[in-house]
Amino acid sequence: MPLDPPDRPPVVAAADAPTAVLPPVPLLEPVRPVIPARPVQPPAEPAPVPAPVHAPAAPAVFRPLFVDAPGLNWAGPGDRWSDAWGVRTPAGQLPAAPVAAALPAAGQAGPVDRPLTARDIELVRAGLAAVEPVADRATAHFYALLFLRHPELRSFFPAAMDAHRDRLFRTLLAVVREIDRPVALRAMLAGLGRDHRRYGTLAGHYVAVEECLVGTLARYAGERWDAEAESAWRRAYRMVSSTMIEAAEEDARTSPPWWQGEIVRHERRTRDVAAITVRPDQAYPFRAGQYAALETPWWPRVWRHYSFAAAPRPDGLLTFHVKAVQAGWVSNALVHRAAPGDVLRLGPATGSMTVDHAAGPDLLCLGGGTGIAPIRALVEEAVAHGASGRRVEVFYGARRAEELYELAALRELAAPHPWLTVRPVLSGGGAAGGLLTGELPEVVGRFGPWAGREAVLSGPPAMVHRGVGVLVRAGVPAERIRHDLVGDLAGG
Repeated sequence: MPLDPPDRPPVVAAADAPTAVLPPVPLLEPVRPVIPARPVQPPAEPAPVPAPVHAPAAPAVFRPLFVDAPGLNWAGPGDRWSDAWGVRTPAGQLPAAPVAAALPAAGQAGPVDRPLTARDIELVRAGLAAVEPVADRATAHFYALLFLRHPELRSFFPAAMDAHRDRLFRTLLAVVREIDRPVALRAMLAGLGRDHRRYGTLAGHYVAVEECLVGTLARYAGERWDAEAESAWRRAYRMVSSTMIEAAEEDARTSPPWWQGEIVRHERRTRDVAAITVRPDQAYPFRAGQYAALETPWWPRVWRHYSFAAAPRPDGLLTFHVKAVQAGWVSNALVHRAAPGDVLRLGPATGSMTVDHAAGPDLLCLGGGTGIAPIRALVEEAVAHGASGRRVEVFYGARRAEELYELAALRELAAPHPWLTVRPVLSGGGAAGGLLTGELPEVVGRFGPWAGREAVLSGPPAMVHRGVGVLVRAGVPAERIRHDLVGDLAGG
């Protein structure tokens, strides 16, 4: 089912203009939503719904606040994207059982439902290795089968499908790589299962995917494909899908699949960077250092990941920093087109770049460009908790001085706290006013050694990869270096 799609639109926003006008979007004319009045009090944190003892827990009912906004990007019948693909089935319901087979009921194991053996794993890996040289054709064939047999599923995907196919195969490779490591595999699959809730994925959809996947492998695996290989793949797939379904159902007991969020403030920090503040329609739990997927009304089913640029606060508002990148659908829409009153859709918070401020070693933070957003949130959180005897050092990098748009705010946070140090770094030359010069990772390395520190990195993937190497050589244990590479996930 859908992974986060690529971001390769046919139009590039002008780089030198202070604003850029995106071309009209087919099917989704820009309509300014009518937003209800702002609530007097922020939404209360919902209490977890305990599972009944003798019956499966019912999913939590998601009751959006913004029910009167005509521009909302709802999923399912009545949403213009689904209507464009001819979906006329009741909300959340498959039109018919796609195949005779179904996922096994609890306690009903058949020949393809027994645990995986070493031989099964060998066959699965051999089959995927046989398909890998023709992965482009195989994944294109898979989606052709899926949409031909189940056209109702087309609206679950974005308009552009080219690199989306690549992500499917990379996910298969990742799953097969971990298939003999059950703990790591279960953690990966649980995250995917929870993540797919925002697309409206249902248990029945996994059956359709299984049949199309098996059909694709039968066509492209060549001599590696026989009855034994098919049974092994079906066992592996049903283990994968049951884990994802279980995680999604567990998550549904306490969390909606997505939140609606009204933009209440849109501030341009540079020519191509905007700070966007959003008011969610329900309490939104997250930690500083995490990130969330956002979807705009203008590009349905296209989700992009952005880090929270502020720690959780009493008013419940969320802030994101967005840079309009070349050929970026979502980023250009958020920077150049979005305005207060527009409504976005948010997936749940995720990411491992969080910090225990109650204890731990001194903290070293590297933030490049808009990667300073989660660093700023972590610094705010550290200030709120107090130093607890630890030092926090922040290296903030950009090419030009005007791109250090958060420097003044960080210095203001640091002024009353001697345990907090902020060091700006310019890689484009022309430094003044005590700014350091050079590539951010190398500058950090010059200030080492950093033995015993805990480190977090956020920014362009190339900077993060170089930074990890520099920090390891400077004495930071690899297990104490954390990053989420949101830039890779965002894509625009």
